[in-house]
Amino acid sequence: MKRRQLLTAALLGAAGCNPEQPHAGVLGGMERWNDRAQRLLFRRTKLAPEEPESALTRQEDFPVYHVAPDVPLAPRGWRLEIRGLCARPLSLSLADLQRLPQTGMRVRHHCVEGWSAVASWQGVRVSELARACGADPRARFVEFTSFDRPDSDEDDESKLPKPYSSSWDRESADHPQTLIAYGMNGRPLEPDHGAPVRLYSAVKLGYKCVKYLSEIVYQPMRTGGYWEDQGYEWFAGV
Repeated sequence: MKRRQLLTAALLGAAGCNPEQPHAGVLGGMERWNDRAQRLLFRRTKLAPEEPESALTRQEDFPVYHVAPDVPLAPRGWRLEIRGLCARPLSLSLADLQRLPQTGMRVRHHCVEGWSAVASWQGVRVSELARACGADPRARFVEFTSFDRPDSDEDDESKLPKPYSSSWDRESADHPQTLIAYGMNGRPLEPDHGAPVRLYSAVKLGYKCVKYLSEIVYQPMRTGGYWEDQGYEWFAGV
């Protein structure tokens, strides 16, 4: 069992919760209270501090994570699909994304397992993509999905494990420090760290920052995510 799975099992066991319903009971009630508290504290104008260049973590020491048994590689003809409640659904290549206004930031990454690291990220703000696609104000949530998925011997595509994903509140997605990153430390994003693009934000814990991104969906209702469906906190703010 992986460390994250052990952490989930320990949390659920300590709270006396049913693993089949990780957001029910006492733990679910605590999470809902925590979500409300974090939403009250969240400010779109509040920025995480920029770290000095001397604080950068060596790229080879920046932890790597994916749910597939091997490093996922982008499928042939990969494009980032943006759809849902928006006036102009988009299908963007990496070159398309790189032509949009670029934003960079050097911030500290926080993992739910307790470690942190610093990297410099380059990419396009999610809020810029929301403007480009005409995202509807009624879309209060955004779902991010990747092409990273657990291994399976299943031949029936409809029965394959779900890919890694996470859903966000719209306010956090539109935060100025939430990017679709295609660069890390001044170089093109490498497969180990989520190439061709990944979601990255200074306002969320690491498991919310979906790597190997393939789809963004604007929607009116909150959904879950790979780890959220297993009992991890949904809002997960920093």
